[in-house]
Amino acid sequence: MNNRWSLEGRRAIVTGATKGIGKAIAEEFLTLGASVLFVARDEDEVENLADQWSSQGFEAYGFCADVTVQDDRKAIIEEAVAEMHGFDILINNAGTNIRKKTMDYKSDEIHHLLELNLISSFEMCRLAFKHLKESDYPSIVNISSIAASNVVKTGSPYAMSKAGLSHLSRYLAVEWGEFGIRVNCIEPWYIRTPLTEGLLTNDTIVESIKNKTPLHRYGEPEEIAGLAAYLCMTSSSYISGQVIAVDGAASVNMY
Repeated sequence: MNNRWSLEGRRAIVTGATKGIGKAIAEEFLTLGASVLFVARDEDEVENLADQWSSQGFEAYGFCADVTVQDDRKAIIEEAVAEMHGFDILINNAGTNIRKKTMDYKSDEIHHLLELNLISSFEMCRLAFKHLKESDYPSIVNISSIAASNVVKTGSPYAMSKAGLSHLSRYLAVEWGEFGIRVNCIEPWYIRTPLTEGLLTNDTIVESIKNKTPLHRYGEPEEIAGLAAYLCMTSSSYISGQVIAVDGAASVNMY
């Protein structure tokens, strides 16, 4: 029962990992002893982080790829196998949003949100399946949003893409449980990231967030990373199929 609160010896893929929640998750995993293949589209950002983390003694492998492209998704898996001789953990974090009213979206915007926020994670899970079956500690964590379960005015395409991701997590946990693969999902509320920084500089919006959140603040990326790490540890080995809100109690606030 050693290392129940460690990720020592684990190998992880983290997408969307050069900023915000993805970066915080990659750093958390590295600090806890994991090897990490971190993925993002911006080559300069990937190289800079790889240099930074490697200089700190971490086993970090940067890879530039677009998870909406199937050939890139396959390349991510191949790189993980080549660099880390396989992997135990998949963190599907890459995502984005376009905030509009339902009737104002263009078709290409809708398809882009669905492709990035949902289909890319679905396909990454499918590509990872045969490799995770070979792991002693296989785990998938999908980063969704409380917009999946609540109407929080993020835009309907974002909400339905995240709802799909949350339920995909439940579904795969059941279907793949016989192989020992645990699948869980995190639904954050407002977290201070580059994706939300435009909103969080608006005092009116920040005050509204605080008023709806019993902890009276927005969250930090590290507060998502801590849960993601726990869900991949031996100490959480009987937790699967769960969709967990990290939201300062906002989603259960009925006042």
